[in-house]
Amino acid sequence: MLKWLITVVLALTLFSGLMPLLRRFGIGRLPGDLDFMLFGRRWIIPLTSTILLSLLAMGLARLF
Repeated sequence: MLKWLITVVLALTLFSGLMPLLRRFGIGRLPGDLDFMLFGRRWIIPLTSTILLSLLAMGLARLF
């Protein structure tokens, strides 16, 4: 359970930094992805996209 939590936190950090590039491909606009303004700054929290991409990465890791 701890490994899964660490993976999700690291993926959230990585995807948040790469969000402008990933939005071109539709990542970050799935249902469950949070996008809101707070204190004059735009916050993007790609929860669904993170889970989807983590499952994809896990599937690729098991395949190889």
